Amino acid sequence: MVSAASRKSLLKVRVMDFITSTAILPLLFGCLGIFGLFRLLQWIRMKAYLRKAVVVITGATSGLGKECAKVFYAAGAKLVLCGRNGEALEELTRELTTSATKVQTHKPHTVTFDLADPGATVAAAAEILQCFGHVDILVNNAGISYRGAIMDTTLDVDKRVMETNYFGPVALTKALLPSMIRRRQGHVVAISSVQGKISVPFRSAYAASKHATQAFFDCLRAEMEQYEIEVTVISPGYIHTNLSLNAVTADGSRYGVMDKTTAQGRSPVEVAQDVLAAVGKKKKDVILADLLPSLAIYLRTLAPGLFFSLMASRARKERKAKNS
Repeated sequence: MVSAASRKSLLKVRVMDFITSTAILPLLFGCLGIFGLFRLLQWIRMKAYLRKAVVVITGATSGLGKECAKVFYAAGAKLVLCGRNGEALEELTRELTTSATKVQTHKPHTVTFDLADPGATVAAAAEILQCFGHVDILVNNAGISYRGAIMDTTLDVDKRVMETNYFGPVALTKALLPSMIRRRQGHVVAISSVQGKISVPFRSAYAASKHATQAFFDCLRAEMEQYEIEVTVISPGYIHTNLSLNAVTADGSRYGVMDKTTAQGRSPVEVAQDVLAAVGKKKKDVILADLLPSLAIYLRTLAPGLFFSLMASRARKERKAKNS
């Protein structure tokens, strides 16, 4: 009688014989070769798409915007760097032009303006177009965060957050769209947030502005398809930047605290690389978050009652911690 161990050993031999047979082995190598060739072509196409493209980046002086400027510059893009601080923009330009790169680079242009000022945004769009004559990729990155209870927050604070995070990017996008439509070429990128898909307590103004951003650019994507203009919405989770430090509070003052979640967030260098890849691959909607925030997005849709209970529990804990 053949023992169980012998049968298992015989089965392994037969499986290996099947895998290494002349029919299967070439098929496996062929599939791997096709997959590798596809990835190589995708990489070459992405590099060609970004090289010499005119890329506008708002909020370029710090955090994710600054790191995006570095990776797009290293990819050979022609940059137009935008922000409120002209000196910081010039400093970033000097930093970029003195850095070592493997491809031909182009000296960036800078445009100083405040996204929260509608008039300044329209004028800035005209100045942006004068830099290189057109815009290939617009990265709407600038933004402001918020911390506070809804009942304590003045309406002026809600409006301020919406002006910077929603109306400003919308105004700039609308001002640059006609030139993209005429060329039937362009790519609009919105750096949103996971909080544009789920709402977290004591972040009402920020979450509202990001939900509005998600909705607007989803609509824009559908309407711009006829003009062959790409629209990408990128929703990062927590990033280790000064966003929480510079957040506004319920009375409009500066928050000035590095939240634990922000301190433990992803490196902006890593996120910028992911943004570059998402733009290069012309992805439509991208979530750049850890497992728990990503699961929360699906939980909000599949089990809303449970999600709402978890958010209420979080609110109670934060309120208790604040009052203790």
